[in-house]
Amino acid sequence: MKGYLWGAGSVLLVTAAQLLMKWGMVQIPSFSLSVIDVPFIISHLNALVAVFMGLCGYAFSMGCWFFALRYLPLNRAYTLLSLSYALVYIAAVTLPWFNESISLSKTLGGLLILSGVWVIHSKPAQKSH
Repeated sequence: MKGYLWGAGSVLLVTAAQLLMKWGMVQIPSFSLSVIDVPFIISHLNALVAVFMGLCGYAFSMGCWFFALRYLPLNRAYTLLSLSYALVYIAAVTLPWFNESISLSKTLGGLLILSGVWVIHSKPAQKSH
């Protein structure tokens, strides 16, 4: 059970990280490194903080992932990561500030991912002899 909790933490953190980075990067106009100065940073502080928090989310996600690997077989743990694809899609099409389009093919793809994870994790892990 510990492994699944750590895995869920990793998935939720990486999902939040993706959403934060997407939101932040959309708020920042295209720029070159030469225009980054104090006024630029101050005028885009919320977006830059969101991107930074997304990067931190990835780092914490990796920490959770290390512990998930400690308790789960790799073939079960690794499939949990794909849940973030479906979660990011669901959030991107339902949260108004992302304004992403929903489509039948993307929704079916997300459902296939969720179904695959469910099938892999529905039977107890077989002990190797």
